[in-house]
Amino acid sequence: MSITHLPTGDEKFQAVQTMFDQIAPRYDLMNRLMTLGLDQSWRRNGLRAIGVNADDRVFDIACGTGDLVEMAKATGAEVFGVDFAHGMLRSARRRGIDAALIQGDAGRLPLPDGAATVVTCGFALRNFVDMGSAIREMGRILSPGGRLLVLEVHEPGNRLLRLGHGFYFQRVVPLLGALLSDRDAYAYLPKSVAYLPADDAFFKLFRDAGFENIRRKPLLFGAAQMITGSKA
Repeated sequence: MSITHLPTGDEKFQAVQTMFDQIAPRYDLMNRLMTLGLDQSWRRNGLRAIGVNADDRVFDIACGTGDLVEMAKATGAEVFGVDFAHGMLRSARRRGIDAALIQGDAGRLPLPDGAATVVTCGFALRNFVDMGSAIREMGRILSPGGRLLVLEVHEPGNRLLRLGHGFYFQRVVPLLGALLSDRDAYAYLPKSVAYLPADDAFFKLFRDAGFENIRRKPLLFGAAQMITGSKA
């Protein structure tokens, strides 16, 4: 797979879907390497932050290979995973996770209004064709008072940290991708942070979708972020 620029619209949908199908077999390994092994603790801490428990019905959007699905399931909650990449869902099923896994588009979720008490999304928002539509869909499927957890990349505010972060993700990560998975995919993924709007505009997308109590917690010195909120 080769993405030589940052595509939009239907081109982005097809390119990103193909990319995730192809990198699914080594996706978990690359996630651990890219985040220095911290991504799993971020997921666990995020689920704790919004109090996921056995009374919840959780929908994980862009579930990938099922990390958040598996962790949410361990709380006793009823859990569903949705992803548009068949390869990712195939990898998730191979893990033997006892949860429903659904192939679907985040911009047009095949789910009824108010179906969830919790919606989660891990490191995927920037890959959606229309981020605003995807966030509105998350709000639509949440019941009033339902909780939201989003994990996503970010750029450190400190100049020196930003330079170090840029070197690692733009130089080291593509090299690791070339050795272990797909160089082009892991050259694209660090660049895809450009799809994320500035913080004020980013938070406005959540408010416009009916979320309140929106909070952001920086992770790894600002290289990633945890967004939590609730449905009004």
